[in-house]
Amino acid sequence: MEQMIKVVVLFSRKSGMDREAFGRHWQTTHAALVSKLPGLKRYVQSQTLASGYKRGEPACDGMAELWFENTDALRALKGGAELAAVHADEANFIDPVSRLEIVVEDQVIKAGTIPADGVKNVELVTKKAGMPVEDFHRYWTEIHGPLGAGIKQVRRYVQSHTRLAAYRSGRKPVLDGVALTWFDDTDAMRASAHSPEYTRVRADEDNFLTVPLDFIITKERVILE
Repeated sequence: MEQMIKVVVLFSRKSGMDREAFGRHWQTTHAALVSKLPGLKRYVQSQTLASGYKRGEPACDGMAELWFENTDALRALKGGAELAAVHADEANFIDPVSRLEIVVEDQVIKAGTIPADGVKNVELVTKKAGMPVEDFHRYWTEIHGPLGAGIKQVRRYVQSHTRLAAYRSGRKPVLDGVALTWFDDTDAMRASAHSPEYTRVRADEDNFLTVPLDFIITKERVILE
């Protein structure tokens, strides 16, 4: 059976729009449109925390995750009125230049429970230049994954790998994946950065990633379960 697939979309708000207005539009008007997509199984929004703006603009203002049964369900959306309405509404709150989209398959590395009021760290992953994509996926899952899972403050850890189809015919996707980790709160996240396990994780990134990684710290909102 084909694994369920996920569409990941990362973006920033349009010029001149404040964070509060961006969040309201995304969580209400846009969420209602996305929820009408045929075949959509699950829909989660992760908006960057206000603290992420203290040192300037973060990598993006948020990330949307949309799950579908298979690639056929995703292809069936093309040309449909529902998808057209979603794309048309993006102009009302998204900077189109900032928008990044990848189709991924999830690898659950640490299958813990998501804390009810926890925070979610999202890292934008690009593989090391010249590394074959199959080797990258294998290393990320089998070598790096257990290192990240060993950080005790991490409650759940999921790697979202860009599907191999995105590399066919010499194509290069905008990202090779995203790494998702959940913590009880920002204090727990900060505490993890002082652990020897965290030090080993960061040291290992040079072996397979282009570093440093862009990231956002978010609160996730489940729109469709």
